[in-house]
Amino acid sequence: MSALSPAAPATGADCTPTASPDAHAMGAEAAAQVATVLKALADPLRLRMLSFVTTSSAGEACVCDIATVADVSQPTVSHHLKVLKDVGVLTSERRGTWVWYRVAPGVKGAVSALLESFAPAALDAAHRREQPLAGLEDVDATLVRVADRLAARHADLAPELVLRTVRESYAALARGAGINAHLVPTAERFADQRLADIARTTTPAAAPVPQVLFVCVANAGRSQLAAALLQHHAGDAVIARSAGSAPAGAVHAAVRPLLAELGANADTVFPKPLTDDAVRAADVVVTMGCGDTCPILPGTRYEEWVVGDPALASPEGVAAIRDDIDARVRALLTDLLPTTP
Repeated sequence: MSALSPAAPATGADCTPTASPDAHAMGAEAAAQVATVLKALADPLRLRMLSFVTTSSAGEACVCDIATVADVSQPTVSHHLKVLKDVGVLTSERRGTWVWYRVAPGVKGAVSALLESFAPAALDAAHRREQPLAGLEDVDATLVRVADRLAARHADLAPELVLRTVRESYAALARGAGINAHLVPTAERFADQRLADIARTTTPAAAPVPQVLFVCVANAGRSQLAAALLQHHAGDAVIARSAGSAPAGAVHAAVRPLLAELGANADTVFPKPLTDDAVRAADVVVTMGCGDTCPILPGTRYEEWVVGDPALASPEGVAAIRDDIDARVRALLTDLLPTTP
């Protein structure tokens, strides 16, 4: 065995540790400090308060507004906010008779990861069973056949570019998005969309209508819903795309019925990783809590929409978030197509 090769895992009844636990496990002191913060967060009402503050348009919220999250007394609200403040998750500032709260600057990224990635994934894990795939004997041969079909559809693009895009799309979905079913046909649809975006940027005649790209973290809730609403209102007058900086394995359960009501094509509704092709092809890029992962290109219009996450909301909250996104989509559409009713 090479000196760089990892030791084979122990099997059978004899288990002899080959390294100290300290070489792999979190340190005891660090674990205790992290557990203190997690314990403070492990309360449903505190999580709801934290998400309320995070999604406030101004990045902060008054205690009087936070109190509307749940039907509890003001002292109870103040207690929960104090717990989050004591562990360094929130900061506060008194203005007159009211106290305003915001997420502490040093933990904004961690809070975003908690609410945007971990929490939706935890909910999906509770509602979805894993469906293991029967592996293909020769994946690349299958991808070559997919590329042949797409090359005929995108005759203006070089066959080598089409094949490379198909392979990259398959790898991106398998590695990053966590897609665990129907991977090849999903990769074909993703590659088809990417090739259309490439053609749009290389062939001026391929861009007769405006294209809008909605980006969030998981591409499983807000961005999918925004794209479906835009397509629902605009039809073929606008091209709607969506993508995620860290795509989930599937669209959130709370969002699927809304997409179905809007007539979204089930074949196109799947979380997709953000690509440079999609950004370059877009006339407008709308970010919805994806951080700084979206590349900034000259000549492209960017907007940031601060809206709640339907994956974490109650049924009433999902409806309110849908209405909020719908209003923003209508305003954007009015700006893009001022002469369209």
